[in-house]
Amino acid sequence: MKKIDQLYKEDKPREKLLKKGAAALKDHELLALLLGSGIPGKDVLKLSMEALKIIRRDPENFTPRDLLDIKGLGRAKAAQIVAAFELSRRFYISEKIKITQAADVWEVLSDYRNKKQEYFIAITLDGASSMIEKRVISIGTLNQSLVHPREVFSDAVSDRAAGVIVAHNHPSGQLFPSREDHRVTRRLKEAGAILGIELLDHVIIGNEGWYSFSEEGQI
Repeated sequence: MKKIDQLYKEDKPREKLLKKGAAALKDHELLALLLGSGIPGKDVLKLSMEALKIIRRDPENFTPRDLLDIKGLGRAKAAQIVAAFELSRRFYISEKIKITQAADVWEVLSDYRNKKQEYFIAITLDGASSMIEKRVISIGTLNQSLVHPREVFSDAVSDRAAGVIVAHNHPSGQLFPSREDHRVTRRLKEAGAILGIELLDHVIIGNEGWYSFSEEGQI
């Protein structure tokens, strides 16, 4: 691979993009544009190739820390790369389900509206309010022993979630929260604050509607 100062002007990443469009650039050339410059003894194309090797190991989950072992790539440039990848995901991964209100939770958990047992479910979300995963935490009468913060937040930590929404159905059809519902919500809110993963809502779902702790100003 030629160094950037050995390339004809029209073959340099910026000029190539302006003349032919972004689709004409190779991955490392696009990354070189994000980086902007290299360091003495290592031009921006070489720097971008080294970064690309690390990114390709786990493109969904790489972090700035993963890139900091590369000589010439400091904290600012590492953060810039991660931010660019996250922005592209937020704009173009359209298959992700957005959850921005309790009505969205009610739709996503439609299979649980008529269950004869009580299902407690945790939904993890990324920073763009897109659902990462939904998981059944417990089945049975809701209480603090069944719904331990560890069970709710362990997967959220693995998902690198920004927030969590919990929900459960009331087989009785009554949507108003019980005293135990309030206790569990407070406990999970406190645990989330310690872990840095916000409890965004607790939604009680039924066949005819829902009750949202957040919408009622109780979270």
